[in-house]
Amino acid sequence: MADEGPKEVEVKKHIYPLVKNSDMPEEMRAETLELIVTACEKFLGNNELAAKLIKETMDKKFGSPWNVVVGEGFGFEVTCYLRNLLYMFVGGNLAVVIWKCA
Repeated sequence: MADEGPKEVEVKKHIYPLVKNSDMPEEMRAETLELIVTACEKFLGNNELAAKLIKETMDKKFGSPWNVVVGEGFGFEVTCYLRNLLYMFVGGNLAVVIWKCA
């Protein structure tokens, strides 16, 4: 029996937006999803500017105060208004959480 050496592990990465949790109305979720994908593609590698663009746009469209976190490897627990939460992944492992609270 010959040693085949180390085996390669295939890691599957999704390139499409993947919504993990949302209680937003469908129309609001669709607009928010499009905004998040646009901001993350525009500011690829600069999560702070992407979050700022998303927050400012959501504040104008749906009233303030919106909170946004863009990044990798974080956990969260938030208290927010009902029907105002979205948790998703963009381009693999970049997570976005957006919620509205008082």
